[in-house]
Amino acid sequence: MSISEAVNSKDTFLKSIDERLQIQRLFAATRMVASAPGSDVVKGLTQSPKSLPAYYFYDDRGSELFEQICELPEYYLTRTETAILQECAGEIAKITGACELVELGSGSSTKTRILLDAYQELGYPLRYLPIDVSAGMLESSARQLLQDYPQLQVYALAGTYELALAQLPPTHSPTRMIGFIGSSLGNLNRQECEIFFSQITNALQVGEYFLLGIDLHKPKQILEPAYDDSQGVTAAFNLNMLEHLNRRFDGDFDKTEFEHWAFYNESERQIEMHLKSKRSQTVQLKSLNLSVNFAAGETIHTEISRKFDLDIIQQQLATQGLVTIQTWTDSNQWFGLLLCQLQR
Repeated sequence: MSISEAVNSKDTFLKSIDERLQIQRLFAATRMVASAPGSDVVKGLTQSPKSLPAYYFYDDRGSELFEQICELPEYYLTRTETAILQECAGEIAKITGACELVELGSGSSTKTRILLDAYQELGYPLRYLPIDVSAGMLESSARQLLQDYPQLQVYALAGTYELALAQLPPTHSPTRMIGFIGSSLGNLNRQECEIFFSQITNALQVGEYFLLGIDLHKPKQILEPAYDDSQGVTAAFNLNMLEHLNRRFDGDFDKTEFEHWAFYNESERQIEMHLKSKRSQTVQLKSLNLSVNFAAGETIHTEISRKFDLDIIQQQLATQGLVTIQTWTDSNQWFGLLLCQLQR
């Protein structure tokens, strides 16, 4: 093959990837009806105790750091769920049949490949709708998938779960499965969890599926190191939120004046992550016209990660019409995967 032929062949391949990829940026599409940008930051930093929404973790750098967290030896969640998926993906594909895959918080879509392989092995067409707040991570992972799966169609949605679920396009497949894996449900408090399940129900048609990964309750000696690792990657992830706010809202947070603090609240069965101010200080977010005073030792609550009971979560899902038709877990009973079907 000559150089010109090779270039033309490559151009054709790249064009075919572009033809199979669509990206919709929901933030821009909904700007006129959404709350004022940063209003949630103002609310969170002017209340007591202070808090910030966890989705401010996920700028492009935050998404990269989270991918690193998933590879840490202390972070059992990813490898445990991956092992479960490797065991049950074929069974999931057989239960749902040909199916459009929607994934909330897709990140690098690493575990999604296990599902795509299972559907491909059965000869089903592949259509994938990844959803993530990081548009950069969304596009780069989608392009890699399209390169590795020549028959794959990707329709990516850049935005929050709420916006994406409300704007899912009609499916071109016989059925649809929304996946929320990776234990992200634990980031929602009880009320938010109920609202989220109702949003899932509204986004599905009767007979369609919901695949949910949940981290199960276990001793804090296992849990706490997973959120405060020896290499400091989780600390960097938490502190990166301040850099994200600085960039988005013209702020002057000095992340060296804050420290990562994570612990397991046993009574609430949840990990709590905070950013603790090392000294008394004042921070400005100029584009929000906001000045925030911190006392020494005062914290910003950035995340919870709730741990669940398999039987109780199935009951909660059922109240929303999401009936569990199969569950899988590991030998340690550390993590659970549930396949639900909407049955009104």
